[in-house]
Amino acid sequence: MDSFKPHSSHWGAFYGRHQGEALEIRPHPNDPHPSPLLGNLPAIAKSPARIRRPAVRRGWLEGKPDNAGKRGSDGYVEVSWPEALDLVANELRRVHTEAGPKAIFGGSYGWSSAGRFHHAQCQIHRFLNVLGGYVRSVNTYSSGAAMVIIPHVLGPYDSFDRKSVTWEAIERSSELIVAFGGMAVKNTDVHGGGISRHVVRPALSGARARGARFVLISPLKDDIAGDLDAEWLPVTPGTDVALMLAIAFVLVSERRHNREFLDHYTTGYPRFEAYLLGREDGLEKSPQWAASICGIAADTIVDLARRMANARTLITVSHSLQRADHGEQPVWMGIVLAAMLGQIGLDGGGFSYSLGALGNIGKSQLAVPLPTLKQFYNPVPDFIPVARIADMLLNPGEPFHYDGQALRYPNIRLVYWAGGNPFHHHQDLNRLRQAFKRPETIIVHETAWTSSARHADIVLPATTTLERDDIGAADRDPMMIAMKRLIEPVGEARDDYEIFADIAERLGKRGEFTENRSSREWLAFLFETTRAALTAAGRPVPDFETFWEMGELQLPVKPDDGGPARAFRTDPDANPLPTPSGKIEIFSETIESFGYDDCRGHPRWFEPDPTAKAAEGHYPLYLVCNQPHSRLHSQLDYGAFSRSTKINGREPVRINPADAKERGISDRDIVRLFNARGSCLAAAVISEDVKPGVMQLATGAWFEPDDADAEIAMCIHGNPNILTRDAGTSQLAQASTGQLTKVDVQRYAGELPPVRVLDGMAFLSDRAHRAGSCRKS
Repeated sequence: MDSFKPHSSHWGAFYGRHQGEALEIRPHPNDPHPSPLLGNLPAIAKSPARIRRPAVRRGWLEGKPDNAGKRGSDGYVEVSWPEALDLVANELRRVHTEAGPKAIFGGSYGWSSAGRFHHAQCQIHRFLNVLGGYVRSVNTYSSGAAMVIIPHVLGPYDSFDRKSVTWEAIERSSELIVAFGGMAVKNTDVHGGGISRHVVRPALSGARARGARFVLISPLKDDIAGDLDAEWLPVTPGTDVALMLAIAFVLVSERRHNREFLDHYTTGYPRFEAYLLGREDGLEKSPQWAASICGIAADTIVDLARRMANARTLITVSHSLQRADHGEQPVWMGIVLAAMLGQIGLDGGGFSYSLGALGNIGKSQLAVPLPTLKQFYNPVPDFIPVARIADMLLNPGEPFHYDGQALRYPNIRLVYWAGGNPFHHHQDLNRLRQAFKRPETIIVHETAWTSSARHADIVLPATTTLERDDIGAADRDPMMIAMKRLIEPVGEARDDYEIFADIAERLGKRGEFTENRSSREWLAFLFETTRAALTAAGRPVPDFETFWEMGELQLPVKPDDGGPARAFRTDPDANPLPTPSGKIEIFSETIESFGYDDCRGHPRWFEPDPTAKAAEGHYPLYLVCNQPHSRLHSQLDYGAFSRSTKINGREPVRINPADAKERGISDRDIVRLFNARGSCLAAAVISEDVKPGVMQLATGAWFEPDDADAEIAMCIHGNPNILTRDAGTSQLAQASTGQLTKVDVQRYAGELPPVRVLDGMAFLSDRAHRAGSCRKS
């Protein structure tokens, strides 16, 4: 392709070239539906938001006793690389000497690169483990509740349902797809490690052309592709479990449930049925009961249950449902409902969690392993569920429960973050701002001046994927890509690997960290993992240099054999599930033994948390805080495509016409969303695709407070996490509940503040730097 070079990203493979001031991007020619998110990439080369030199926060550099309270509002001084690296090494040495590695939190959240080597999460964990370990986090913001409940009920999170139902099976066999939370096609534009072919749209269209029917259960009409002619059931947010229970009630009442499957493949069903039919608590979970909760008519529920029993039915549950109070319950109940239909393991039937949440879920598995950078052993036992970082920083030593364990929050004195932006992922940003003022030191590797960088003490400029060579490859994508550097590093940005290697050298650990390999040597070494597996399978495979010259390599995939679910259904004795019973656990003795009042031994309907209900009861509107279509999380919010979707510099918030009329709001008005936790500005978009009583504001706008020194600030850019509640789903998973919150909205009548967070950083003078040179001693 002339001078174009191959590369990859989380939103697709592509070719690029940099000529003069312009970075030109072309999608991979074999991708049938390339993502528009590729349009954000050209801004990387010249955005003023990029971090070009190491910088240190003034108050920290001057060593003022109360300096941590100025994080988020303090000024920064640019310094040289040697000085910055010395400061980092000295801080790590000090904290290790005074408190040990258990006082260091290694923050990272992936998504930093589609490359297998230059992946910030792997690099920082490897580095900290070389130094003696760190306090880690477990699970993800996206699926924290599911990652804990699924292993109790089915088996390892990424092994059972995610590898049992493929898009090919849906296209050839599914008759009815009931999507709780939807299958938003925009989400399938992305996947960690990259996507060479976006296949979801044609697969869904093929299933619909064959006669498959789709039912969307969501407050948002566009949570499924518009050309599927899906039946939309606009459920009240957070009530899907009540609807599922009512469907199950109909199946039992009309004897449409599959008793043979339940008896042979599950355990604990009779105890669940006693609850379902009201024998346990005197309350039948009937369609009439559910209708008043979920907003779906009882007759509609009965009709849906009958159709599900009479068709090859696939039940899907999205990430969104378990990112709410008691988020474990809809995942567990979806599995139970599929078991009652008796279709788990059938081609195109049964249950799949998060199908449509990521681009490669539903594709066939690879037949060979991928290159993986070893991270070494972490001897520090302390950890937190990833969404409990503010709790940890604010409450050191306090007890908490997680998955049957009684734990305590560690006392963190230093936070080292590389990859990810907690001021995007986390909830209740005003609370997070206060939490980030607690540690003695915060060190961040960043590519741009995000809020995470603006709350750090030492900021080290990292390269983006476009500024380095790497190997692109992802589970369930059959193409390995030579990710060739497209642009020179911006400013003085350096690869994470080089940064960590130089800090390790100052601490006497360079050889241990690098194993005496350069970045290029590491790529050849890691490639050998896949090359050796291909050779052992008798497949022709090039050496690394030949692969690098070729630019890409097709990888073999396993046949679509129905995965673990099919194997279990075919012979449950030979292929038992890795659960205590070897079966699907409708009732879990293990979970019941934990004694949690917010997650019992079988799925059930929980009323909203009383504390949350009291705090939010007088705010009349639900706010759905979902993933954006214009970027991945908050990445490249400064890119052209992301900016093109903003209105007057603000994120768009969708409002039903009835709710807008009641408040005197017109299309494109700037509005203020608010509750007891904070407020934000956004631009109104009036839409019938949002259920009355519901608004939708995507996450990912870079947080910009109107007053960085205020305890309760307003985000003038439109970050909804200023409004969301920072509480765990339950004591079982302690996962994020950031998908839903309660708010009100009004037209903004004041002088509109300008959005400047995407414009970069102004630095203090050299004189201020010299005045604070005491930190260097």
